[in-house]
Amino acid sequence: MGSYAFGFDIGGTNTECGLVRADGTVVWRSRVSTEPRKGNEHVMALIAGQVRRCLHETGIPATEVCGSGIGMPGLIEPRAGISIHSTNLFFRNYPVAARIRELTGLPAYVENDVRLYVYGETRYGAGRKYRHVLGLTLGTGLAAALINDGRIYLGDGFPGEIGHIPVEGIPYSCGCGLRGCLETAVSATGMVRQAIDALRSGSYKDSVLHAWDSDLSKLTAKDLSDAYDQGDALAAAIMDRTGRLLGRTLSYLVPMVSPDLVLAGGGAAKAGERLLGPAREELYANIMPVYRERVVFAMGELGDEAGVLGCATLAFDRTYGARVDSSA
Repeated sequence: MGSYAFGFDIGGTNTECGLVRADGTVVWRSRVSTEPRKGNEHVMALIAGQVRRCLHETGIPATEVCGSGIGMPGLIEPRAGISIHSTNLFFRNYPVAARIRELTGLPAYVENDVRLYVYGETRYGAGRKYRHVLGLTLGTGLAAALINDGRIYLGDGFPGEIGHIPVEGIPYSCGCGLRGCLETAVSATGMVRQAIDALRSGSYKDSVLHAWDSDLSKLTAKDLSDAYDQGDALAAAIMDRTGRLLGRTLSYLVPMVSPDLVLAGGGAAKAGERLLGPAREELYANIMPVYRERVVFAMGELGDEAGVLGCATLAFDRTYGARVDSSA
């Protein structure tokens, strides 16, 4: 039985890779371009190549590795190790775990990347002192995960897709086929979309964001944060509206699952209190005191490493004892 596990957090742009000891120490790290348009087999070969590279560079024998945990966006069937549908990676009904096992000779386990990010933060980061963690990531989209007494909650298989809750007042069509989905506004891409609409409408004529008028496709969520720091009214309005939409949605979820920590991560969450301040205010204003007095709303601590740690910990758990709960 191995003392190490691989963690692979596969994203649409980059794949974060790591070899982790059972105590959570990351002993080897790499980041490689995913290039999903090259095909599913390319992504699988990429993972296998990083396994070989790590074992060669560290000198650790494969017999000391218990397996690989793999986090992927989209709908995952973790018990079967299948990616049912991943829009950003172009996977559909693909046997990820079986293929990685075939290519590396090591056991492999697959889960949704958001669940493993929140799991990593719960085990080793901002959530390590809490029993019930409701975590969310704001990036290209928006999704959530629940860790209950140290166990990943799976429900009937696909919990956490809060980005696809239709919300009144959001006018955008979503790639899922619905209209008004929360993540079309509450995400990095959603905030940029709001800014572009406002700039094109002629509103906020004094906004520094008009500097991007010649090519609005280059506008980013970081640019909104920078504009906010310069006192830009449009950037401030977008941060406030986006945060309050998120906080109001969380006010529906908190009474249902009663977490002691709400944890935010992902690229858009790097806006920090510019975005999370209004979200926290809206959340606390719309839940009963019994929840407000108990729940903490905070940012993750580990950054990209949270996903790697969550992935590797999944492999340890599947080898030495499950921490996945489909019933709690």
